[in-house]
Amino acid sequence: MKKDDMSDTEAQRIRTFLEERQGKMLDFLRALALAESPSDEPSAQREVQALLSDALRDLDYEVRHIRGRATGGHLYARSRDRAHGAPAQLVMGHCDTVWPVGTLRTMPVEIVDGRMSGPGVFDMKGGLTQALFALRALRELGLTPPATPVVFINSDEEIGSPESRRWVRLLARRVARVWIPEPAFGPTGKLKTARKGVGEFTVRIHGKAAHAGLDPEGGASAIQELSHVIQEMHALTDLPRGVTVNVGVVEGGLRRNVVAPHARADVDVRVLTMDDARRVEEAIRRLRPRTAGVTLEVEGGLRAPPLERTPRNRRLWEAALAAGRALGVELEEVTSGGGSDGNTTSRYTATLDGLGPVGDGAHARHEFVLVDGLVERAALLAKLLLAPLDAPGR
Repeated sequence: MKKDDMSDTEAQRIRTFLEERQGKMLDFLRALALAESPSDEPSAQREVQALLSDALRDLDYEVRHIRGRATGGHLYARSRDRAHGAPAQLVMGHCDTVWPVGTLRTMPVEIVDGRMSGPGVFDMKGGLTQALFALRALRELGLTPPATPVVFINSDEEIGSPESRRWVRLLARRVARVWIPEPAFGPTGKLKTARKGVGEFTVRIHGKAAHAGLDPEGGASAIQELSHVIQEMHALTDLPRGVTVNVGVVEGGLRRNVVAPHARADVDVRVLTMDDARRVEEAIRRLRPRTAGVTLEVEGGLRAPPLERTPRNRRLWEAALAAGRALGVELEEVTSGGGSDGNTTSRYTATLDGLGPVGDGAHARHEFVLVDGLVERAALLAKLLLAPLDAPGR
């Protein structure tokens, strides 16, 4: 038997295994979605984390709950039979959602016309479901990956991973590669082989108050200076390079008839490369006031680095193409304007993102996943976990 035939046979075994358990996948995803888990309610994470912990223990994983200070904490799981010193690969996701407790009353979990809808099914409880069933397929079919899969699930990704980021960095430094079942992109389910980096800045302007009618020259208008700042910020946008700079929030002043003594602008920055990140940040920090009598200060910086199409990341994409061919799936790639924890892991190790469900409506009322796509994408992740560490194109 040719190697390609063996690969196709392996892929078919995985797909068949998962097809036979599609109903169980849907039941598990339903249970996760019914366990409402908004990022800003730490206690709401208990039920969903209990479901995930039980599922991981059923796979003979040792599960550790990492307590949070202001969040619901995180789960780290590794196989009990992992050989000491053996290489590892990380499957990483998040169990928090943007939906407040009570959303189920107006946004129920239901299946209609081949779509399961409900809060969090697409972003990203569907991806967690796929990951756990991919691991189950490998275990029950007796298929041994070249690196032991470990799992990390945080509860603060939707708010920027403020507490879990250090764990994400730590794990990324210790594994050979990272697979992230965040939602796929668009109706064909494109994988996210690049993500923009995200910067968050606040520009504060300090002026001097004066009566606008009686003593206009006695004041120094922070709002006048803010108008210059806004123009300078937006001038940094370079669409052909994938750079966007947006002043999204402004505030300032006291009253209509008072020269404004203070003003503020909150700025969002998106970049495709670290070189552009540094260039834009330097430009923002070089801001100098044009209005006499005012001062300004800049706070913030790059919150998440870009996930770039580095050589090691491209090798994972090539591995995905090979796995897709074995499964009879034609894959496409895309650059995403939004960030994920993959932006962080990509700085330290090979990362492939967007391996989650095909659907639509992340953070939107029509959020859904395609039922048939759950099996396909779970099978894809299982095949990727089996890919040689020296992936195609090395």
